[in-house]
Amino acid sequence: MAWRGKTAFITGGVSGIGFGIARAFSDAGIKLVLSYRNEDYREQAERWFVDQGHEIPRFVKLDVTDRQRFAELAKEIGDIHILVNNAGVSVFGPTDEASYADYDWIMGVNFGGIVNGLVSLLPGMKAHGQGGHIVNVASMAAFCAGPQAGIYTASKFAVRGLTESLRFNLAPYNIGVSLMCPGLTKTNAWDSALRRPDGFSESGFAPLDHQELERFGKAFDLGMDPLEVGEKTLRGIVENRGLILTHPDHREDFEEIYRGMIDALPNEPVPEGRAEIELMRRQANRAAEAGMRIGLDDLT
Repeated sequence: MAWRGKTAFITGGVSGIGFGIARAFSDAGIKLVLSYRNEDYREQAERWFVDQGHEIPRFVKLDVTDRQRFAELAKEIGDIHILVNNAGVSVFGPTDEASYADYDWIMGVNFGGIVNGLVSLLPGMKAHGQGGHIVNVASMAAFCAGPQAGIYTASKFAVRGLTESLRFNLAPYNIGVSLMCPGLTKTNAWDSALRRPDGFSESGFAPLDHQELERFGKAFDLGMDPLEVGEKTLRGIVENRGLILTHPDHREDFEEIYRGMIDALPNEPVPEGRAEIELMRRQANRAAEAGMRIGLDDLT
C-alpha cells in the first residue's frame, strides 16, 4: 500500500517516541493528526514542522483514558489510514507493594488507552474500505520482565497479546497490525511518576526520591534517537510486519527466553486428539493471517 498522502493518527505524538514516529511519517509525506496533553511539547513539535517546511499536523488535545473525548475525535478527524497507539506511562516500583491506584493508573493508560483508541477509531477504518495499518506501541517489557516494573510489564504483555490476536481479525479488511517494541530510547519517559494524576494518588510505592529518579533518567540519555525508532516503525508498516523490533540489544534475552520455554515443555508424546486440535488451531491462524475470517467451528 502506498502511504504518501494518507493520514495517520498518533497518540502522544508531540514528544518522545511518538514525535519520532511523527517526524518519520512527515518525512515520508504522510499527513498527521497528533494528540497531546502538554502545551509546551505541542508548541515545540509545531516549531519543528515549521522549521522543516513540512505540513503542520492537526493537533488534538486528548487524555487517552477519556473515552468521551475519543468518541468526539472519531467524528471530527475524518478518515485515517494509520493508527499509532503510542501514549503511555513508565512507572516503576515493587509489584508486591502496589496499590489498586497503581494498577488502575498504569493499566488504564498503557492498556486501556490502546483499547479506547481501537474501540473508537477502528469502526471508521474498517468502514472507509481503503485499508490501513495499526501500530500498538509496547516495549521490550512485553517480553522481558523485571523486579521493578511488574505492572508496567503486565500492561505491555497485555498489549502484545491483544495486538497479535487483532492481526488475525483485521487481515480480511486489508488493515495490517504491528506490535512495536522499542528498547532504551532517548526520551523523557522516565519522569512519568512526576505527572501522576490526583485521582490515583494513593500509591503503594515508597514516596518519590527525586534524585534517585533523575539518576535513573540519565540512562535514557544513552538511548536510541526517537527518529530512528520512528523510521524503523515506518519500515515495519511498509513491510506489514506483525512484530517491529527497533533495537538489536536484546538478542541474549530472546535466546534465554526461548531456551527456557523449550526446556519447560514436557518431553512426552501428545495424544492424537489433542494434537489434531492444535493442528487445526495453527491452520486457522495461518488462514486468518491470509485474510480469512475464522469462527469457533474452524477451531474444533
